[in-house]
Amino acid sequence: MPSSTEILDEIKRAIDGKNNPVDIVRRKYLKKLRDLRDRNVIVYYSAWLQRTEQYADSSINDNDIYALMSCLYSIDKKQGLDLILHTPGGNVAAAEAIGSYLRKQFGDDIVVIVPQLAMSAGTMIACAAKEIIMGAHSSLGPIDPHFNGVSAHGIITEFERAKKDVSDNPLYAQVWSPILSKYPPAFVGECENAMLWAREIAYEWLISGMFKADANASDKAKKIVGELSDHNETKSHSRHIDFDKCSDMGLKITKLEGGEKRDLQDIVLSIYHAYNHTAAAFTNILKIIENHNAQTSVTFKQGA
Repeated sequence: MPSSTEILDEIKRAIDGKNNPVDIVRRKYLKKLRDLRDRNVIVYYSAWLQRTEQYADSSINDNDIYALMSCLYSIDKKQGLDLILHTPGGNVAAAEAIGSYLRKQFGDDIVVIVPQLAMSAGTMIACAAKEIIMGAHSSLGPIDPHFNGVSAHGIITEFERAKKDVSDNPLYAQVWSPILSKYPPAFVGECENAMLWAREIAYEWLISGMFKADANASDKAKKIVGELSDHNETKSHSRHIDFDKCSDMGLKITKLEGGEKRDLQDIVLSIYHAYNHTAAAFTNILKIIENHNAQTSVTFKQGA
């Protein structure tokens, strides 16, 4: 299996005088994946791990639809989609729009491949797939919505605890009043709606895709959504949910490693290394969305 260093060495050798060597190597392995699986390939790669200060622009947002439209132009939708997804998550509305758009183009013939992390709203998009391919090092994340970095579920839990404490002992109102005063009017209701919204999206995608032909689709989807959205269970929005945990909760997860899939593992990790090196070589890059035909959309740092 090519290591990150070996892919970097390959990039250094890939100088043809016309094209950028990182582009050459990246697209070489995208073509290899396309040839191996005979399916359309799109990579959604965020450089948020390298550019933590630019989270908003490197996360899932409404601008991504335009990039995906470009990548889907002139490809044969009947050949399905392998979506390589590396993202911290982002806007729930944008994730819903992206998942719905991809479903309209490919039906339920979508496979999501997670080379390292597909967190939060990225996990929601993964729930739109018929199958998720993960490595031993890969993770999904909780889908509980956040407001300015604070868990919606945590806010509701805090509010319910305050109600109980004050009901049990009115003197507790003096303790809770300055804490609850930081919330704007109707904020708790907004949190409840956001939680329901994220759960409904993931549930509908699971029963219409991953469990489409399953008589127990509803029960399985409810269990998965419940575990992915229960802040009391996950403890933190940044919780990494690995292959085994995803499989145990009932998601249809396929291992990237081993056996006849060794070629797939080599190619996917080579693609991932190549994107990491691209982000390292061009420090103004926040996000790359690209297909196997080299149709590419890049988001740059503001002011770059």
